[in-house]
Amino acid sequence: MALPSAAAALARRVLAPVLALALAAGCGGGTLAEVSAPSAGGGGAERAAELAGDLPPGEGEHPDAGAAEEPPAVAEAGPDLVRPDWLGTRLLPLRPDGLGEIQPTPPELEVRRLPTVDHLPPPPSDEFVATVEPVPDAVLARSTWGPACPVDVDDLRYVTVAFWGFDERPHTGELLVHARVAGGIVEVFRRLHEARFPIEEMRITTPAELDAHPTGDGNNTGSFTCRQSRAGSSAWSEHAYGLAVDLNPFQNPYVRGDIVLPELASAYVNRDWRRPGMIHAGDVVVQAFAAIGWKWGGYWGSAKDYMHFSHNGR
Repeated sequence: MALPSAAAALARRVLAPVLALALAAGCGGGTLAEVSAPSAGGGGAERAAELAGDLPPGEGEHPDAGAAEEPPAVAEAGPDLVRPDWLGTRLLPLRPDGLGEIQPTPPELEVRRLPTVDHLPPPPSDEFVATVEPVPDAVLARSTWGPACPVDVDDLRYVTVAFWGFDERPHTGELLVHARVAGGIVEVFRRLHEARFPIEEMRITTPAELDAHPTGDGNNTGSFTCRQSRAGSSAWSEHAYGLAVDLNPFQNPYVRGDIVLPELASAYVNRDWRRPGMIHAGDVVVQAFAAIGWKWGGYWGSAKDYMHFSHNGR
């Protein structure tokens, strides 16, 4: 993978939560999907772009096998769940490779448990609910899809799922995924919801986020993003087909050499310190995706993409 390009793109996409809040649209239809958190600490930050496509063949395989008129609302939460007022506003210095400067994790994010910002109406109850439908025009307009993308809009589906937040409340998330995997993705998030696995945010990535200056603290769970695996490459990312999902990027960062993405998520490089929202080998998240034939980036070799799941392991 070419770090100067793919990583820079990833950083921009992962690191623009404030911009995303301003641009997020209030779409119709929604549901929840989440799993119960581990007992200690939280995590969260989203990945801007995927680096998986930059790895050599076979490295992704398991070695063993419309803008909203009103600002989004933050769900009520306990006094310990407070979103730092600086989140998404501190622009990082850029490295020569185009990434943001890798910096220590702020103390308040070392065990990240933040209340969810609702972009869609929350579910009416604690029960899991999901919807699958052709992509509405308003959703398409705020997504990164365009005529040059490698997937036709008719081959994408707009999926909403119920999920549990770190605030222990039900929320509605949204994803764009390939039509042929939509049913399986719903089943994945059904299992996460049953396990009450916590997710901080789940919404459509906007075009502005792809070019946003990195802040290193995003945490959006998402799927479709129309981009190449790295700048200057003719190969498309699996995200560009709606065939990959990044889950809780801040708690589950991309790690390769001295690169950590999101750039402020270094505290989560230590996978032995288990905190809510983290993904571990053999856990409910890995099992849920494996049940539909998807592979986890945490099993890669020279790089680890702990947030990343895809249909082909890339």
